[in-house]
Parts: sequence; structure tokens; C-alpha cells
Amino acid sequence: MSNFDILGNVAVVKFSRETKNLEKKNFAKKLMSNHRGVKTVMEKIGKFKGRLRKQSLKYVLGEKTSEALYRENDCVFRFDIKKTYFSPRLSNERREISSMVKKGDVLVMFAGVAPFSIVIARNSKARVFSNEINREANKYGKLNAELNKVKNKVVFLDGDIKRIAWKIKEKFDYIVMPRPQLKDSFLKEAFSLSKKGTRIFYYDFCRMDEIDLIVDKIRNEAKKCRKKIKILKKKTAGEIAPYRARVRVDFMVL
Repeated sequence: MSNFDILGNVAVVKFSRETKNLEKKNFAKKLMSNHRGVKTVMEKIGKFKGRLRKQSLKYVLGEKTSEALYRENDCVFRFDIKKTYFSPRLSNERREISSMVKKGDVLVMFAGVAPFSIVIARNSKARVFSNEINREANKYGKLNAELNKVKNKVVFLDGDIKRIAWKIKEKFDYIVMPRPQLKDSFLKEAFSLSKKGTRIFYYDFCRMDEIDLIVDKIRNEAKKCRKKIKILKKKTAGEIAPYRARVRVDFMVL
């Protein structure tokens, strides 16, 4: 009948179309009973949209708030689920990537409320640059840096990466790209901020059997930008719909 994500004190449920309001409330009551930390249940009634990645939600039961307090990877994050994007399903990705970063300068594009940035900063000696276009997400990102005591290790680069890339003087050792589902790859901007040895973690979306097409796209973009690369790893990073997945391709600039 439904599936759900728990974001600390808030649960977001996707109900089937035929689910009646009374059934929704009964499901919410049971969910809150089984998960004592959940105080609010919201219904997901639309997909994440655009680069701001906002989604349409409807209150179902519990406290009338859309602000969540969520914990993962020994970090804590506060954010408004109506105004900002956050995926608990990327928790393992954040842990895995943070384990591969030891030191140097890291750029996180599409950083949202800064979960990748903060987990990396907490688990490495790196200096992390966190870029996000959503102003509300940036406010929460800065708050989260303070909550996790990494304020001095995270530099916030607010705004559209396409507009500000040329202003950034650093060339990064690592670039993390947890992209939303947009047509533009943003690889041109990533390559402009890379150097020899830069390791890039690129996320995209495709059918389960089409990951090699994503690799081909990366190679073509590298060629356009006159960059040589080496593919290090390709993997699925979660199914987002039947036969459709989020994928991650790791590659190095040579």
C-alpha cells in the first residue's frame, strides 16, 4: 500500500492512489507506534522538482511541522523537508566517499543541507567547499556545520555553480557530484575546477542496463574539455523506480 522514509522525527510516506484518508491516518498511527522517534507523518504527493529539488508534501498526522532533525554517520542534520532536499538513502554513499577522502581540497556540488560536505569534513583532514543554489538549504547547511563542529573546515559557496565556477580559484583534489535529475551533466564546470589527479564522483540516473551509456557521456564530455580520464569504478547507488537506478561513476583526471 505504501513505502516511506524516516527523517528523524518526520516520516514521509508514498501512498498508492487508491488509499483512502482513513487508511492513511491508520497507517500513520501504526508507523508512529512502531517508530517512537517519529512525531510527524507527511504524504509525498509529488516528485522532487528542478534544481532546488523541492517536493510536494501533505500533512497526515502528528505535530504540524516540516522541520526534521536527522542523525546518520555520527552527524546530525536539521532541515525543512518542504524547502530543501535530503535523501536518507544516500547515507551509505556519504560514508563510502568520506572513507576515500584523506586530505586536500574537496568540492561538493549540489550540496543541499551539506550532508556529504559535513560527513567528509568530520571523517578527514580535508577542507570542504560546499556549493548549493537553494538559499534555504544553504542556511541549514551552515547551521549543520555548526551543529557538527566543522564550521572551520567547510567553506560555503552559495549560488549557481554555472555562474560562480569561474570565480573559484582552487583546483580540487576531489569533486563530489550528487546531481539531481537534470539534463545538464555539469561536467564542464567540474573539469574546469579539476587538475591532474583530481578524483570525481559523478552521479546520474539511467535504466539498470544503461550504465555504460553514462560512462560514454563522461568520456565525451572529457574529450570536449580536452581532459584525459581514467574510469575507476561504476556502481548502482539505489533503485529509484522499477528498472531505473541512481548510478555513480568514479573517475580520475590524468
